[in-house]
Amino acid sequence: MDDKILNSLNPSQFMNRVKEREMAISKASAQLPDAEKSANKLAHLLHPKNQSMTIAEIINHNQNCKSYILKSEAPSCAYFSSGQYLSVEVDIDGNKASRPYSISSSPKDSLAGVYRITVKAVPDGLVSNHIINNWTVGTKVNVSAPIGTFTYEPLRDEKQVIAIAGGSGITPFVSLANAVADGDEDCNLVILYSCHTESDILFREELDKLQASCDKIKVVYVVSSEEGHINAEMIKKHTTKEPFSVFICGPQRMYAGINEELKKFNLKRKHIRFESHEERVISTNSKTSMCMITVLCRGNKVCFEGTCDKTILRNLEENHITPTTRCRNGECGFCRSRLISGDVYISDKIDKRRKADIDHGYIHPCCTYPVGNIVIEITDSSSSIPF
Repeated sequence: MDDKILNSLNPSQFMNRVKEREMAISKASAQLPDAEKSANKLAHLLHPKNQSMTIAEIINHNQNCKSYILKSEAPSCAYFSSGQYLSVEVDIDGNKASRPYSISSSPKDSLAGVYRITVKAVPDGLVSNHIINNWTVGTKVNVSAPIGTFTYEPLRDEKQVIAIAGGSGITPFVSLANAVADGDEDCNLVILYSCHTESDILFREELDKLQASCDKIKVVYVVSSEEGHINAEMIKKHTTKEPFSVFICGPQRMYAGINEELKKFNLKRKHIRFESHEERVISTNSKTSMCMITVLCRGNKVCFEGTCDKTILRNLEENHITPTTRCRNGECGFCRSRLISGDVYISDKIDKRRKADIDHGYIHPCCTYPVGNIVIEITDSSSSIPF
């Protein structure tokens, strides 16, 4: 600083400023202001705990599959990246549960307060069948903020993306195709969409329009009953060169086969992404089909008889105990609970716990099966427990 400027400063002015501030503080109210910081407003807008929506439109794909247009009660809803999902809450005769459903609409639609999800009824599907049979236009629905990492990331993924879909697993790729067409994502997208018959193909008209309007999008329909399943030869036929990123979404039975086919390419592991929200049916080799499940939560205890062929979370939900959960495959970590005693089974292929959780006995009930009698402690303070 220039010496002349420095010498012109009057120290007493600084001392007076301190007194002015002390006087202002003494006159101020002890009550914190209600005004919310701009950063907090933005955080709540982008990452709300819950969002209140209304069913604005229902699209019937077939008898067992429908798409629902959800309209936010606010001017907009939380923005998302293609490939993310919503955890949808339902109340079935007083039994609360939640299920994850991929968002199939364009991310830009969220700016207008709109999401689209697709629900396919499955055998013994507690929530999916309830939605298909009971949701109507005007039904009020609570959903989570968008969640998930099944998204295109330019820093990790290649410019060329091969999306392999099976059945209703097409939903995240319909969203991605819209995002590419809108200019929100910059990749060359090839969708290999497998269905058992042509009548099972979802969003065909929309996908055809997208590929006709955007040269970065190509959709190949594979009717498995006529052409067989997607294999390495099909993938190679529709790729321009290696490397490329592969995203796979569909029923769990297709994953092992696709994974074997992908071994025929020189792909890095980071370029192969799988997504599946459905609960996996796993053989636990339990010697008994029934067990006693004891639940501890906030100093209270409840016991009930459960079954070993269902996940602990499904057993809990069927007995009106609803820990917070956002997925059904151990990824989100919301339902994390402590195993006090007893034996459980979880496949090492879907075990996504941290090493510290494994060492200290924590489990994810959504993908963990009881092998016999167990005692667990639910650590989620917001859980609904009928004590």
